[in-house]
Amino acid sequence: MRAGSDAQSPIRRGTNLPRVGDFNESVVLDAIRRQPSGLSRVELAKATGLSPQTVSNITRRLLDQGLIRESGRQSSGSGKPRTLLEVVPDSLYAVGVHLDPAVITCVVVDLLGTVVAQRSQSTPSGGDTDKIAADMAASVSALLDGSVADRDRVLGLGIAAPGPIDAAAGWVVDPPELPGWGRYPLRDRLSEATGLPAVLDKDVTAAVVAERWTGAATASRNLLFFYFGTGTGMGLVVDDTVLRGTSGNAGEIGGLGAACSTRTLVEEAVALGVLGAEYTVVNPADAQRGLRRLAELSASGDASADGVLERLSVRIGRGVCAAATLLDVDTVVFGGPVWEVLGERVLRTVEPMVASSPFVKATHSTAVVSTTLGENVAAVGAASLVLDGALSAQPGALLLK
Repeated sequence: MRAGSDAQSPIRRGTNLPRVGDFNESVVLDAIRRQPSGLSRVELAKATGLSPQTVSNITRRLLDQGLIRESGRQSSGSGKPRTLLEVVPDSLYAVGVHLDPAVITCVVVDLLGTVVAQRSQSTPSGGDTDKIAADMAASVSALLDGSVADRDRVLGLGIAAPGPIDAAAGWVVDPPELPGWGRYPLRDRLSEATGLPAVLDKDVTAAVVAERWTGAATASRNLLFFYFGTGTGMGLVVDDTVLRGTSGNAGEIGGLGAACSTRTLVEEAVALGVLGAEYTVVNPADAQRGLRRLAELSASGDASADGVLERLSVRIGRGVCAAATLLDVDTVVFGGPVWEVLGERVLRTVEPMVASSPFVKATHSTAVVSTTLGENVAAVGAASLVLDGALSAQPGALLLK
């Protein structure tokens, strides 16, 4: 059997029984989590392909850990009613922080990904990164102190940041819209300040993890998330595996012609006279203000404003069609901090483009939807990184290191 295990060797190595046990436990927990109405042990064995005895042993351990509970009985016709199992949402929690050039958002989510506490603040301008990181850590601590989550039940802290990042080192690396940050060890600084184990990922990757965990695409194994915040990008999932690339920076879409920032969009509108000079962009928050005004003008019938958004929509549609065809996805999800401003207008153009994509003859339908997680999808995604890493069945966990 041949496959890549790391950057040096293309050979995938074997595994041992303890790791198989951990993997199977994650498979069972994941199956229960994905079925809100509950699953019986018989249904679990059928769904996971595990033997009834293995399922029984695993569910007993999960019950003892308090991660699942018996939630009632289900009649199957003849025979003894089957006992249903469901996840205990408040058994574990995770914290997510999204660093966006315009806003910093913190959330606490339970085991099902439901937000139980949140707070947001404008991203400070200037380059005092140590102070900004300290403020972020203080926000996390204050949020936890005021939430229902017990500290001993918090698995960790997930951080979503604009790329590029150094995923292995936990650094942000000169984010374009965050001047003065340079190469900054954000993961370790926040972990040290909060006392929580931390993980750092790109915001677009965090967003697609959120959609897999608790959003609009929990049933999809192949999906694309188009992220629209201060900048744009794509989160990618193929065969139920999140694609991160060699350095953790997969998802940049400049080569597809679909990249855009709120700054460049508003600057275009100002240059064309669609928006007045008072909307000249000084910082990312200014860009969001101009974007809202541009959307209002388009909705009121201003042809010039609508033309700006139509050109944007076509670029996005072409990029999404190309990526969706290349990866053969069945679901495209749109979201991000400013998506609610543009979503309805953009989808009016993009949906028919995806439905009639000219790249290949369609062999399946492709769902095009907006996120159900709102503007905080990247923050929820950051927390979902923790849940996903700790509790989901990760094929990589079967590889010897």
